[in-house]
Amino acid sequence: MRTTTPGQLVLRMLPPFGGWLALAALTLPGASPLRAAAVGAFLLTGPGGALVGICRPALRARSAQAPAERWDPHFERHSDLLEQLMLLVLLSVAAAMLAATVLLAVHAFSGQRVLLLLTLLTTLAAFCPRLRSSPPPQPQKGSAL
Repeated sequence: MRTTTPGQLVLRMLPPFGGWLALAALTLPGASPLRAAAVGAFLLTGPGGALVGICRPALRARSAQAPAERWDPHFERHSDLLEQLMLLVLLSVAAAMLAATVLLAVHAFSGQRVLLLLTLLTTLAAFCPRLRSSPPPQPQKGSAL
């Protein structure tokens, strides 16, 4: 069983901390730029950050393959980071839309409730165990791969 280092724990708890910070920012006046920045940053990165954190080991098991002409020596690393960043933002937006839709369906929609639901789900996801990475499949002899 692997142990979690303090640095890994801090990175793991950043998305939920952002959610709780955004909830605290709701006490600021409605037109406050700080309130809008805290809530907007969490909605764009928080839920997706926790979800990408769960599947990061599985994503790292199969990194990108560089093109035949290598013009960027760090292509694999840059491609993997871009993939994780796009997943982070898109999963965050999808989670926000899903939470808002569920709250609309049960006639309990409000901005604060969406933010609270996403913060609770992000906190739960931060405590979930990480997916294990499996080795990439090896092509069998005589196969077209």
